[in-house]
Amino acid sequence: MKITVAQVNPTVGDIKGNIEILKKALKKADTHRSDLIVFPELFLTAYPPRDLLEFRWFIDRVYRGIEEIKSLSGEYRETGILFGAPTRSERPLGKGLHNSAILILNGEIAFIQHKSLLPTYDVFDEVRYFDPASEIRPFKFKDRTLGINICEDAWNDPIFWPGRKLYSIDPVEILVNKGADLLINISASPFNTKKQYLRYRILSNQAKRHNVQFLYVNQVGGNDELIFDGRSMLIDKSGKILFEMPSFEEAVDTFDTLSTVTPKDFIEMDEIESVYRAIILGIRDYLRKCGFKKAVVGLSGGIDSAVTLCLATEALGRDNVLGVSMPSPFSSRGSIEDSKKLAGNLKVPFEIIPISKIYESYLDTLSPIFRDRPMDITEENIQARIRGNILMAISNKFGYLVLSTGNKSELAVGYCTLYGDMSGGLAVISDVPKTMVYRLADYINRNGEIIPEEIIKKAPSAELRPNQKDQDTLPPYEILDEILHYFIEEKLSIEEITGKGFDRETVLWVAKAIAKNEYKRKQAAPGLKVTTKAFGIGRRIPIAAKYI
Repeated sequence: MKITVAQVNPTVGDIKGNIEILKKALKKADTHRSDLIVFPELFLTAYPPRDLLEFRWFIDRVYRGIEEIKSLSGEYRETGILFGAPTRSERPLGKGLHNSAILILNGEIAFIQHKSLLPTYDVFDEVRYFDPASEIRPFKFKDRTLGINICEDAWNDPIFWPGRKLYSIDPVEILVNKGADLLINISASPFNTKKQYLRYRILSNQAKRHNVQFLYVNQVGGNDELIFDGRSMLIDKSGKILFEMPSFEEAVDTFDTLSTVTPKDFIEMDEIESVYRAIILGIRDYLRKCGFKKAVVGLSGGIDSAVTLCLATEALGRDNVLGVSMPSPFSSRGSIEDSKKLAGNLKVPFEIIPISKIYESYLDTLSPIFRDRPMDITEENIQARIRGNILMAISNKFGYLVLSTGNKSELAVGYCTLYGDMSGGLAVISDVPKTMVYRLADYINRNGEIIPEEIIKKAPSAELRPNQKDQDTLPPYEILDEILHYFIEEKLSIEEITGKGFDRETVLWVAKAIAKNEYKRKQAAPGLKVTTKAFGIGRRIPIAAKYI
């Protein structure tokens, strides 16, 4: 059987635009005389549509889109079209919708399989919108019996979740037991640094365990905080790869299930390369899908803003990114020159807007109410907020999106200023720990200096007071990032982290700082998710709480 895989980048809510993507892919499939073309999970709405699913008019629009695809199918009578979309449930009780895989052939819906396993962990909230399938069955299509399943349906393999099985059924096992000889999983599986290999191992094990070929078709592209990496593949009965599509790229390609190509092993992408490519895709799609063409980045002369500028330039092109240095009385001459050199290396537009006079004006205005109290963090934050206002003014005047430059380590412990350096429309590296920021800088410089060595080597500093260094306030980043990993991603307790050899007072300080700054993170710009647990939609911690 010839199958075309449409690893495409739909836009959430844009049913008309997503059908245009389908049309182009279908034409390509027709040139190969494909028997079947397969699109990702919830392709028609793109994933995740979230509360758009609660609007009746939106679901009506989905159904008009399905009718349009049925009509289009009549022009390609030999090719089945398999895609994901929400459909209305027949049940008298429940949410009223299913997450469905729809197979259209010869202008009619030939088969529908609803999703059975509805994830509610991390960034997923499918029980909020959908009812699970009441029946799981294969479908006879041409000379094969298809076992169609949707994303999470393939993930309940007991080998990978010993002692904590999330669901009572295994849809893949049910399909095979009912005669499926080709498993097809349509998916919208977001990227994180641990995901690609885990995903392959699960799918590979399903293919080996059931002695069937397994086709996996994933969405690609960025939708808000989530980045989808694609890497669709056909796995043979031995668990090896017969056909594979690229990571972080759209692709439409055709293969034959009877192909005699030599199976290959899975090759894991380098972690930093994958983070680099994921963030570039996330920036590009966030701006494009939100209607922006250009971005502005405040340059401090530090490594965070340097890495952010490089990522933005790679994503958007050098003519579409503006770098702005905003020196205050405490900015070193070197920081200004380093920022200028970075912008020159990237060949991006660069502006210097001094803020000393504005800062003095603030101090004069506030002096009556401050009543000659000594300077403290208040005056430091005023500088950051002036810079945030200037960047937002540039955004308003020229239509640029402000990219904030704070990293995960800072955001975790609140080493950032609300309405200051946290200002922006997208937090580019907010899920990248500081130690990984340095690794990204090395990767960016892999073929020659782009980020000046002076920026990489200098001690991190906010430069909001004389001789300020991050490590005056924070633990060394190597220690801080390890503690943050155990606390946020591994969800370990203070006692468990201390048991790994960390100083108890340091661990306690970090834990308290994380809790105390929940309110700041609630007001932060959306951030691109690249680790297994990011701040944002996948981490729901109360603000007014006492739990340390």
